[in-house]
Amino acid sequence: MTSLSAPSDRTRRRSRSARLAVGSATAVALAGLVAVPLSPTAQAAAPEAEICDIYCDARDPGAAAGDRVPVSATVHGRTVRLHVSDPDVMGWASIDGGQAGDEVWLDRSFDGGRTWASGSRLGATTVPAGSTGWRTQMYNVDDWDDLGVGALRACGTAGDRPEIACTGWARNDRNAGSRSTEAATALMMLWDRDTGLFETDGWWTGANALTAVIDNARISGLGSYRYAIAETYDKNVGAREGQFRNEYLDDTGWWGLAWIAAYDLTGDSRYLSTARADADHMRAYWTSTCGGGVQWNTGIAYKNAITNELYIQLNAALHNRIPGDTTYLQRAQQGWDWFRTSGMINSGNLINDGLNDACVNNGEPTWTYNQGVILGALTELHRATGDVALLSTARSLADASTSSTYLNPGGVLREVNEGADCTSDGASFKGAYVRGLGRLNAALGDRPYSAYLDRQADAAYATTRDSLGMYGPHWNGPRVPVTAGHGCQHGALDLFNAAQAS
Repeated sequence: MTSLSAPSDRTRRRSRSARLAVGSATAVALAGLVAVPLSPTAQAAAPEAEICDIYCDARDPGAAAGDRVPVSATVHGRTVRLHVSDPDVMGWASIDGGQAGDEVWLDRSFDGGRTWASGSRLGATTVPAGSTGWRTQMYNVDDWDDLGVGALRACGTAGDRPEIACTGWARNDRNAGSRSTEAATALMMLWDRDTGLFETDGWWTGANALTAVIDNARISGLGSYRYAIAETYDKNVGAREGQFRNEYLDDTGWWGLAWIAAYDLTGDSRYLSTARADADHMRAYWTSTCGGGVQWNTGIAYKNAITNELYIQLNAALHNRIPGDTTYLQRAQQGWDWFRTSGMINSGNLINDGLNDACVNNGEPTWTYNQGVILGALTELHRATGDVALLSTARSLADASTSSTYLNPGGVLREVNEGADCTSDGASFKGAYVRGLGRLNAALGDRPYSAYLDRQADAAYATTRDSLGMYGPHWNGPRVPVTAGHGCQHGALDLFNAAQAS
């Protein structure tokens, strides 16, 4: 494995081209191993930008230090293969079993195979007369100079037919020494270097994705993606209401916890200051409706579980990091005292969504993230107070959620009404659940949930991982090709982080 803690100083880009949106070739990226009737000319590429890492683009494969074939495809009897030289962090394409005039090339993407216009048809070449196969030159996978976490695929066509076959996307083993670091690397393919947010610019889900990357740096020791912390902060600290505050108080809580994680990893006090601003913003919307609690939205009086769970955890976390604090501890304790008697914890020790207009449990779904965030909150509050009853309560709640056949059909966690996409809010919920469960597990001497976390991780790795280390929504299958969204990927990373830490 080639492991980097920061972009290589040797990285130099000899020329630049804009990252362009791809046009009609999009269907090919999603087709994977399927031959599609698309003329090679339809993949007209933007001017190729040469990238240098250990070596520069267009290196002879004869000099490769390794040859691994992670993916292949077929078209009219020809076999198209992607070759990866892990020591060189480069790859090349080959086509075999054909005839003169057959064509082969590489595509390179820096957003997980969503687009590849500026990296299309790299090394395009044809099989010469008298041969049945040929190969391209080697090209780099990553572009550290532009913070590009890349992927390659091989494409080819029979010279006398219009169909094109492309392999799935894959990459070298850089920063992929474990399940968690591979998932972190795949997630960082979806981080937008221009906005500092993750694909689709999801706001609260972006906070969760960044938290997962930060947690991975802490748990695994992989520091390659620490740059995303400051980049995200600098590019977004002035957005919306500033300091990562907005009208949805749960959104603010997610960001506050992300900056707590950033502070723990870096020691940069500005992250702690922003977390304080977020907690103070939430406090301004603690009202007497239903006897207390923070409302969901600045303009909506609804009291729900997730907002108040985040409020408890964020305030307890601040107390644990601010010497001499009493204010945030008092808020956290008040938050828990209200929450535990609010009625949102039902008779089965599962937590419903919130309270109705009569201030009683509304019977709405027991979303997984509501079962998990409270575990992280009680663990943090126990750290602040030393009250062992908090861990006992957390354990009772965790026992209920981990043993629930409703939440764990077949023993594997499944979101309530789980969809087949990765863009919805619900795609992020399971990640928050296992993150909270993992923190509780680490605080308990007997690690009672390690086997549960391992079972989830083993199932997800076996059933929903693709050749690029991307994960779909269903941890127990079936595998669903992911065309957009980062929720499933950060959820998988949260899972592997929790399993590794346990």
